[in-house]
Amino acid sequence: EVQLVESGGGLVQPGGSLRLSCVASEFTFDDYAMSWVRQAPGKGLEWVSGISRDGGLTGYAEFVKGRFTISRDNTKNTLYLQMNSLRSEDTAVYYCAKGSGSYYNPRQATNSDLRGQGTQVTVSS
Repeated sequence: EVQLVESGGGLVQPGGSLRLSCVASEFTFDDYAMSWVRQAPGKGLEWVSGISRDGGLTGYAEFVKGRFTISRDNTKNTLYLQMNSLRSEDTAVYYCAKGSGSYYNPRQATNSDLRGQGTQVTVSS
């Protein structure tokens, strides 16, 4: 079955860190750019970060720049998001999303034809 499975979410205090993972199955992972998107309570999906198919190009939304790092290991079909200096406003369900080509596209990512089930990140004291 073609799927993406996220893990690594949880409850963390403000200023803390989490590392999210996303394992891809049944498609050629290194043919596609990948993104992380998130949905906060009562809000729509928003793009967080993207990475090209070979990992050589990355991009971040302004609100996570300098705090989050996206990476991928194509030998393991796995996408990562290292999240540092977490804030209460980072509370959301985080999803990985398959791109449509070699380079990420924030608009495409929020309308991806393949997204995982999500992992909850809660930042609270």
